[in-house]
Amino acid sequence: MKKDGKSMISKAMGHVSFVIRKCLFFILSMGPVPAHIAFIMDGNRRYAKRRGLQQDSTDPNSGHQVGFKSLISNLQYCYEMGVKYMTVYAFSIDNFRRDPHEVQALMELMKVKIDELLTEGGLLKKFDVRINFWGNLELLTDPVRVAAKKAMDMTVHNKGPVLSVCVAYTSTNEIMHAIEALVREKREKVQIRVCDLERNLFTAGCVEPDIIIRTSGETRLSNFLLWQSNFTHLQNPNPLWPEFSLRHFVWAVLKYQKVHGYLKKLNGETDKNK
Repeated sequence: MKKDGKSMISKAMGHVSFVIRKCLFFILSMGPVPAHIAFIMDGNRRYAKRRGLQQDSTDPNSGHQVGFKSLISNLQYCYEMGVKYMTVYAFSIDNFRRDPHEVQALMELMKVKIDELLTEGGLLKKFDVRINFWGNLELLTDPVRVAAKKAMDMTVHNKGPVLSVCVAYTSTNEIMHAIEALVREKREKVQIRVCDLERNLFTAGCVEPDIIIRTSGETRLSNFLLWQSNFTHLQNPNPLWPEFSLRHFVWAVLKYQKVHGYLKKLNGETDKNK
């Protein structure tokens, strides 16, 4: 009986939460809704240390476990509001310089979470989500690379929103990869246009992010989507990534809507000068 009672309360709370989100997102939809939101998920390890969850410096799993829950929550917020693209910075090429035990633990956790998304991913099925993995995937361990490829293959025909995970990624590596691909393509032709380069970026076919949010108050882009963020609204809220909740998400969209007209005007003026 107690279990049934708890289950009923949990379902009721979930329904109330859904209704509140629906009302909030309806109000937000009266203004410009961003098509693409990108997140630099900063602060998982600091969160674990503050909460006493991390056993030692080579145990990243505790903070990233909570961070994964935050990812799923914000994925749901994006898609319920009608955001078509969500991109997250999961693992930088520079992160491979960390302690090897920590890197290995993160690779193992990544494999587990990719599998979870596919086997228990009600959210993916509900919204018909397509998954991309962007980066130098050859740097990943074999199990993670195989899992990432499986996720992309299984969702490649999905017509819903797109979740792109930047892993073994830096923006400079992406640009270098695009140039190398373009040189192979052009061969004897010397002239390279900007549109040709953009066609060979990992992000080809994806609209530029309207908002890039870096949690934990950090103001650096850390080599993330440098080419694509010319007219992006950059935000650096103070909460650590596992603390980034619905109210922070709503506030981020409101701040974007406040400056949307200005950003659109700037973009239009740039287009005229091309």
